[in-house]
Amino acid sequence: MKRPFVRALLASAAIAAAISLAGCDAENVVPTGRSQAPLSEKTLAEIASKNMEKDSPILARIFKEEAEMEIWKKNRDGQYALLKTYPICRWSGDLGPKKKEGDRQAPEGFYTITPGQMNPASNYYLAFNTGFPNSYDRAWGYTGSELMVHGDCSSRGCYAMTDEQIQEIYALARESFFGGQKSFQLEAFPFRMTALNMAKHRNNPNFAFWKMIKEGYDHFEATRQEPKVAVCEKRYVFDAAAPANATRPLSFNARGKCPAYQLDPNVADAVLDHRRQEQFRMASFIAEDVSTVPARRGIDGGTNPVFESKLASHNVFDNSGHAYQVAGGSLAPGALPRTPNPPAAKIVPPPRAAEPSRPVVMARVPIPQAAPQPKEGEAPPEQPKSITGLLANMFGGSKAQAEPATDDQAVVLRGSNTEMAAKPKRAAPVRTASAPVVLHRKPHEAAPAKPKALATNVPAPPARHVQQAQKQATPRKPESKPEIRTAYSNTREANNSGLLAGAQPVVPAGSFDNRWTALR
Repeated sequence: MKRPFVRALLASAAIAAAISLAGCDAENVVPTGRSQAPLSEKTLAEIASKNMEKDSPILARIFKEEAEMEIWKKNRDGQYALLKTYPICRWSGDLGPKKKEGDRQAPEGFYTITPGQMNPASNYYLAFNTGFPNSYDRAWGYTGSELMVHGDCSSRGCYAMTDEQIQEIYALARESFFGGQKSFQLEAFPFRMTALNMAKHRNNPNFAFWKMIKEGYDHFEATRQEPKVAVCEKRYVFDAAAPANATRPLSFNARGKCPAYQLDPNVADAVLDHRRQEQFRMASFIAEDVSTVPARRGIDGGTNPVFESKLASHNVFDNSGHAYQVAGGSLAPGALPRTPNPPAAKIVPPPRAAEPSRPVVMARVPIPQAAPQPKEGEAPPEQPKSITGLLANMFGGSKAQAEPATDDQAVVLRGSNTEMAAKPKRAAPVRTASAPVVLHRKPHEAAPAKPKALATNVPAPPARHVQQAQKQATPRKPESKPEIRTAYSNTREANNSGLLAGAQPVVPAGSFDNRWTALR
């Protein structure tokens, strides 16, 4: 039988199987030339440069986190070599296996793709079915159907490529079937399963599942051969071989007990050595407390960075007022999706508004001025004989402030619980804390209004300064006087200077040390 005729028969069989798989009516399916598009000259040249045949077997690997799909092809030496890496335009769900219908998860695990799973009449340009659920998925009761690798860059549980990409991948699979490959293996992983990535994801709830499928990943990395996959006791088994004394071939039941088997001696040495190295590296990274990858909460799937700018979407409203997203940017025909489904955007809370700054409270301290010099022929001014008069000359701004307080004048004390005289409000925007001032009240004047603030407790002045104040004060005749209580003394008699024994003198705020130094 001639080879072109055989190729035509195989192509017709693939189309018929795909129509049956999709549940379509054959009379309503119009075959297109997409599934028969030849490989480009550039791809054929790349195949030849890597010592491969056009129709040699292929193997596909998918990595969610990196959003990449690798196509490996067997070279003339009998080993698989990387032919091409395709950026994935869109995948949906989260890292981890698919478990139930409608969870939007793209599957993870080992799947077998036959010619019957190729769909040349897909609504998403071209497609092939992943074969989910496989025997492992069914053993765990996972549900779902029609999970594809297809074009159009729109995903709801699938792996979506651009139309140009899926056309080339479809053609590579078609040529491998024409070359005699009965099926090719699709390996879907959450990320490149290196020791470092495993250590970074050690806190993920799917870590036990990932450790299991990493064994198959390591088998391929060590041998560059397609691992033989079986399922028993609801777990994957790779490259299992019957023991030397076995009398019958191995038989695996996904839910049943695993039969007695051993690792295939042809790959055992390379696989075990690679596995030991990976386990040592992963343990070292965990011992070094390498940082873990945070959970991908609120993010539906992902896309390769090369598509992020082209897939920038914006809302468009239809006649009913419903909004839907469309891709932005200028796109070449067929290069990117007609009905895109970009990844969900991360919700970033708006920055918190800066709190208004509070007004600055500054202490207003009088600036000491030099005493006026007497003119010629004038007698020098009389020196004050009391502590109050001395302080008034040093810090006061008028003669009235320098006059000593009389018996009938109110006295304001620092450190006491007595009320301070109310001060007029200033119109300036900056509030200041003014120093206490000795108030003079004539007998006919009304008492000052009660203030809103009280003086805070302040430690009493040193004892030796109090003694100086007492020595300078002239004792006065005992007479009836109002009783004044402070925070530091009981009811005591006031001296002639208007101060209480044991109470702190009236001193402007903010310059306590300097003023007491002047009195020494």
